[in-house]
Amino acid sequence: MGMDSWKTHRRSTQTFMTILVIGSGGREHALVWKLHQSPRITRILCAPGNAGTAMLAENFPIAATDLEGIGDLARRENVALVVVGPDDPLAAGLVDRLQAEGIRAFGPTASGARFEASKSFAKDFMRRHGIPTAHSEKFTDFTTACDYARTQKYPLVVKADGLALGKGVTVAADFAMAEKALREALVEKVFGDAGKMVIIEEFLAGRECSIHALIDGNSWLLFPDARDHKCALDGDQGPNTGGMGTLSPSGRMDDALRLRIENEILAPFVRGLAADGIHFCGLLFPGLMLTAGGPKVLEFNVRFGDPETQVLLPRLHSDLLDLLEATIDGKLSEMRPQWDSRTACCVVMTSGGYPGAYQKGAVISGLENAAASGATIFHAGTTATNGQIMTSGGRVLGVAALGDTRSDAVANAYRAVVLIDFENAAWRTDIGAADSL
Repeated sequence: MGMDSWKTHRRSTQTFMTILVIGSGGREHALVWKLHQSPRITRILCAPGNAGTAMLAENFPIAATDLEGIGDLARRENVALVVVGPDDPLAAGLVDRLQAEGIRAFGPTASGARFEASKSFAKDFMRRHGIPTAHSEKFTDFTTACDYARTQKYPLVVKADGLALGKGVTVAADFAMAEKALREALVEKVFGDAGKMVIIEEFLAGRECSIHALIDGNSWLLFPDARDHKCALDGDQGPNTGGMGTLSPSGRMDDALRLRIENEILAPFVRGLAADGIHFCGLLFPGLMLTAGGPKVLEFNVRFGDPETQVLLPRLHSDLLDLLEATIDGKLSEMRPQWDSRTACCVVMTSGGYPGAYQKGAVISGLENAAASGATIFHAGTTATNGQIMTSGGRVLGVAALGDTRSDAVANAYRAVVLIDFENAAWRTDIGAADSL
């Protein structure tokens, strides 16, 4: 479909719109950045936002989980569409509340958000509907969980059941590591309520990959694939993080594998929704392990990935607003988005010590030079103070670049990274490396 025919799918009832994006990370900056390109949007708000979103939108100091405050803002500013970035407000029912007040919102209701908010719920759903995943058992008692872990083959995976900012997963090499992870979750309450239940899961060997798919309840639209680098250190060493960098395409997927993912994961997911009476409208983001026996789901997420969004949206030529509205309106089957054939790479720059303790308040310099090199800089943990951009989080920036080849994209991203400086800045040096494909 050419770009002219694509335009015929735009909603004619709302020519000019005010959009509200919820969240403050790199994903939200990427969403604001892409929505800012839409000729149909005249004003973008972001709550609470960061220093990067403030360059393209109006930030409001309202927490993403302040459901009442967000509803008040949407009504007061005559917002036509709310786009929810993080998982917490989805699980808390933000979309339910907005819809009840007659405000259009992109994202699943609390019922649909359970696929990410509860790994045990997602596992039970996958078992019922034949979606390939690792065998697992769930536990709330430390002693019982340890008794089970003693009998299992290692390595073994221990997961907090709830939302833990991407850090509630331990790949245990032996029982001692598994016991430590179980104690942290069930006894020491390191993850709070998210760790009241744990999942003990068989370890799947293979290569990780992730896929995004818009789902309108009846059909889906598959995005290009991406690969996140979760571990903090080079060579996939160190603790898990929220994500240290991404590559799209991953180099791990062909048309045959995409078809398997659609037939074996997305199709039974949509059929399962109907069978269980679950209304799901939004973004499904399965983390996959490509095993010798085919793709298996590691976990479901129900929002755009971070930092996957930072490589997917730079490859999207079409208007993101059209896709979001088509999802809400049940018209995904009409959409034929256009994608850039080039590779995108994003390198995440962090505060030293992340994902452990880190300092905030360092001055960031070199952003203009990095942007001039051709990279797109997505802010995550940043704030603007007295005309200066300062660090305010663990993951500070996502430096993204396109290239005709994988090596070109990687080189372009790292060329920009070294132009940026802040105290104790850290990053992995092997994002998108050939030996990681």
